Order: sequence, then structure tokens, then C-alpha cells
Amino acid sequence: MPENHIFEYAIIRIVPKVEREEFFNVGVVLFCKRQDFLEMKYVLHEEKIRLFCEMLHTEELKQYLLSFEKICKGSPEGGPIAALDKASRFRWLTAARSTVLQTSKVHPGLCDDPQKALDHLFHQLVL
Repeated sequence: MPENHIFEYAIIRIVPKVEREEFFNVGVVLFCKRQDFLEMKYVLHEEKIRLFCEMLHTEELKQYLLSFEKICKGSPEGGPIAALDKASRFRWLTAARSTVLQTSKVHPGLCDDPQKALDHLFHQLVL
């Protein structure tokens, strides 16, 4: 029987007008220390963004999400934050911020396969 490991995840959100605190989910970032796993999955529905707030520019949002992804992967293009260990990168990605791209509070879970857990959360909470 596979062993379950604790993982942490946060939902990635677009918050068009920070002062209104309205948002919609676009992705999930998941960290599992025991499995040495840190990955994210996201999708931008451009029509939904236009309907929600026509002032948002999808190209700019794509760049923000690509930056998150580079940091998540530890890519050199992700800058100094991407050079940190996975736990530190996850904490940085999930830190509270007052910007258009935010994450939810961090939630725990148990899994034997973090990739399957990420896929499940993505389908459950984003799609």
C-alpha cells in the first residue's frame, strides 16, 4: 500500500479590483516536502476575464503567471527567488499580497502521488 504524505496547496486567483475582494480561480500550486514536489497548474479563460473586468489585460496576466511558474520550477529566469529551496519558493508564492494575482490561504492534505493530487485539485477548484 502506498504511503500517504502531507502536502500543502493554495489556489491561484485573479483579483481584478483588490479593494472589492472579488476573484476567480485560475490555478493551483502544490508543495510536498517528502516527495520533493513543487508544481503549479493554471489556465486563463480570456473571455471570462473580459466579462469579469474588461480593464484587465490578459497578456499582462499571462506574464505574471509565467513568472510564478518560473519561480515554482526554480528556473534561472525566475530571478533570485527561484534560486531558493522549494519550501521557501512555495512560501514566497503563497505569501499574502495586494495585487491582481493572489493565492488563497494554504491548505493541507494527504496524498501518495502529488501530481495526481494537483490534477484533482485543479479540476475540482479551477475548471
